[in-house]
Amino acid sequence: MNKHPDSGTLAPATAHSMKDLVIVQPGAIVSRTLTQTPVGTLTLFAFAEGQALSEHSAPFDAFVQVLDGRAEITIGGEIVSAEAGSIVVMPADVPHAVRAATDMKMLLTMFRQQQPA
Repeated sequence: MNKHPDSGTLAPATAHSMKDLVIVQPGAIVSRTLTQTPVGTLTLFAFAEGQALSEHSAPFDAFVQVLDGRAEITIGGEIVSAEAGSIVVMPADVPHAVRAATDMKMLLTMFRQQQPA
């Protein structure tokens, strides 16, 4: 996976086109972290058709918003097909994977639960 060189450097108080913040590259997955805090992260991805993130799980819920193209998201062994304009919740501790059925861009939002003091 290629990390965008401008990750985490969005200008504040400016309207940004998410579709233009990452570019699909043949045979690759490109990611750009828009923000990362102790509470959560917001990451933009561009997948070339057929590229995939292998199955894994996270200790907190994650939300995939498909911005362009079509994704096949496997959650707990079930395939969810999502296209531009869709949002999919990937529950905490459930194995999931993402595959680009077409060239695809998505926004991944993760919220971490605060640990009791």
